Amino acid sequence: MTRLLVTGGAGFIGSAYVRAVLARGDGTRVTVPDKLTYAGNEANLEPVLEDPEQAARLRFVRGDIADPGTVGELVGEADAVLNFAAETHVDRSILEPQAFLITNVIGVHTLLEAVRAQDRQDRKIRFVQVSTDEVYGSIPEGRSGEDDPLHPRSPYAASKAAGEQLARSYHVTYGVDAVITRGSNTYGPFHHPEKLIPLFITNALDDRPLPLYGDGLQRRDWLHVTDHAAAIDFVLRHGASGETYNVAGGTELTNRATVERLLEQLGKPWSLVRQVEDRPGHDRRYAMDGSRLAALGWSPVVSFDEGLATTVAWYREHDAWWRAARDDDWDAYYERQYGHRLRDSVAAAGSD
Repeated sequence: MTRLLVTGGAGFIGSAYVRAVLARGDGTRVTVPDKLTYAGNEANLEPVLEDPEQAARLRFVRGDIADPGTVGELVGEADAVLNFAAETHVDRSILEPQAFLITNVIGVHTLLEAVRAQDRQDRKIRFVQVSTDEVYGSIPEGRSGEDDPLHPRSPYAASKAAGEQLARSYHVTYGVDAVITRGSNTYGPFHHPEKLIPLFITNALDDRPLPLYGDGLQRRDWLHVTDHAAAIDFVLRHGASGETYNVAGGTELTNRATVERLLEQLGKPWSLVRQVEDRPGHDRRYAMDGSRLAALGWSPVVSFDEGLATTVAWYREHDAWWRAARDDDWDAYYERQYGHRLRDSVAAAGSD
């Protein structure tokens, strides 16, 4: 597989995958179609463009995966399709769910139809659908296995579950060579500052309040973005057709504990934290069983403490990148999502 179509390759996880693949120097060529919504950023690919040899193997196309005209031509030139393109933020899905249905469901269907068209021409193309642990819903105890029922509880999670089911149905019905990955909460450089870790890092750097939902005892399993990208590439090359693989990080923490570690790294006080009204339907805990992927020979290598330290350092050193992401549209979103919550909040009493 020397020609990869990486949809959403200017986004957070997608760009990490593109950077890793091209840095290998094995001749792989990558085409990146990206709609460049607020979370897609060509600057995420600058490390590739700064290397002439890597840049020569990258093609960027501004396009929408829900557009059959764009998708059909690009899929026809690929050996494999990795679908990173998605609307991903739960908070935004609660405010405006329609965009999530268009990209995460209609877009997946459009890609699958293009792959199926190539199958009919005897060109077998592997399709990797990148999904999330949020499709399992809230897990009070134990760990979710790939064959457990899905219970999505937000429009985002429901749209990702629907995309998965489409991919699976195309494998069963049409014989499409599809595999699915479900990643746990991912963090690292180039992450748009709407998500918890980059939001709290960038707010803390400016000594702005940190809006912590509810009691902060929601539990998440953290996975560094380089590990997540490596796992997806591993599944591309070694995963069984029609199979689903959990990509678990192996570090489960409460949101409160995560923020405590962030503040320690930043040298900032807990008094910046504001406990605010929780979001609707907030899942209490995510936890996945990663043994299926481990049995194939993959496991994460970046510890959370190491990954968090390098992530904090990256945001300190890339002030221009994240400030550019916090534009007028960001300000309007932030006010809509957090403004009333922060006005009604009080400073957290202490870090225990």
